[in-house]
Amino acid sequence: MDRLWTDFVNSDYHDWRGGDGSEDRLGKASWQRDFLDRWQLHASVPASSEDEMAMRYFRNELLALGARVSSGASLTNEEQHWLNSVMEAEHVKRRLTSIDQKLKIQLIPAEAHWHQVMAEVAADFALTLVEGDGGRIRICDNSDCRWMFYDDTRSRTQKYCDDKMCGNLMKVRRFRAKRKS
Repeated sequence: MDRLWTDFVNSDYHDWRGGDGSEDRLGKASWQRDFLDRWQLHASVPASSEDEMAMRYFRNELLALGARVSSGASLTNEEQHWLNSVMEAEHVKRRLTSIDQKLKIQLIPAEAHWHQVMAEVAADFALTLVEGDGGRIRICDNSDCRWMFYDDTRSRTQKYCDDKMCGNLMKVRRFRAKRKS
């Protein structure tokens, strides 16, 4: 299951098949537009160069934090302070709406900019830690992929971001290595 924060941190694409292909999609207007549409967020596209730099810094810090938490480490006071400072950029209004005759509280951002988007991403990561289990945050076992994901399986044994892509690729590689020796 994709989450807002995993979608954001995985914007740094690496060819999961082991090729040389990699690209930082964060700076691409098409990725920005798709990301905002998929998560129903609002900001100007393309992002300014200052916003891009801020987003790259944020993504790298969040990746490092996710990697630490995935290894079983607890959140430090500094990391908690950093997450709180990012989330403070978010100013929202709450509105009661009715969708398909069901009441829902909708959070409406006060402004539409990338700092607001980063605050939403940080809040989603924090919510994952609060409602879920930081030990379920994983980095794909395919060393060529390096995607981060949340293991929501009952057995807590998911190793790959996608069993059909990375999982099958690694199974074939193990089979060929075993057959070769």
